[in-house]
Amino acid sequence: MHYEGAHIIRPPSEADSIILQVTVGCSHNRCTFCGTYKEERFRIKDQAIVEADLNFAARYCLRQSRVFLADGDVLALSQRRLIELFTKIRQRLPWVNRVSLYGNARAIRNKSVAQLLELKELGLHRVYLGLESGYDPVLKAIDKGADATQMIEAAQRVRTAGLFLSVTALLGIAGAALSQEHAKVTGQVLSAMEPNQTGILTLMLLENTQLYQLATAGKFQLPGQHALLRELRTIVEHLDLKKGQLQSNHASNYLAINARMPRDKEAVLAAIDQALAGHTPLKPEYLRAL
Repeated sequence: MHYEGAHIIRPPSEADSIILQVTVGCSHNRCTFCGTYKEERFRIKDQAIVEADLNFAARYCLRQSRVFLADGDVLALSQRRLIELFTKIRQRLPWVNRVSLYGNARAIRNKSVAQLLELKELGLHRVYLGLESGYDPVLKAIDKGADATQMIEAAQRVRTAGLFLSVTALLGIAGAALSQEHAKVTGQVLSAMEPNQTGILTLMLLENTQLYQLATAGKFQLPGQHALLRELRTIVEHLDLKKGQLQSNHASNYLAINARMPRDKEAVLAAIDQALAGHTPLKPEYLRAL
């Protein structure tokens, strides 16, 4: 398989997927906390290279039944190019039963429900959307490129099309000063988005980001472990989901959670309280990673 760029990333639940890189980098690439694609100029890969990778997968990836489309912005492609891509995946990899991709709020909102349904018919199953925070002052500060209303609209469009929606929120992204405001509103916005899967990550400051520079200059303070746990508790407290997975199993987190909502809500709150009281050991720093 042919990969370009310094980093090829995928969600934890795509660990066993065929990673088919269709674009390089991210068309937005302005989020102050994200250093993944800072050195990359967004571009669409040559079609011949993508087709060669499909041929490779057809020969050597017979045991993998899922495809994840990288990098961070495949849904930004035109509908025509996406239809061509999904059609070729179906033709070359007929045993694949799930195709997933990242989608930012702008790219999703640029697709109609009818267009998303068209992609679903061709194999699209799951869309990963990074919310990070539901609190508009935080979204503006981190230059996310969308406000909470636009995030909710994007999420509802994915759900209306019958696609599986996975949304991530980021502990610590508001800094110490707005920690609880961020957590409360994020729980409320997640409830309005109604994701099938909610993934909680914890901010890790990267040297090639604006947020790291702000922290170094004393203009951003990352909450401590207990404050981050309190953020997690507040998010869960304000989650009102009819049905969905809640996970904090990413390597960046201090406390791992894998639960079904709303069934396990009280158990999750109790587990966080145990950690806050010091009865549950937290992941040591040397084991945390992105």
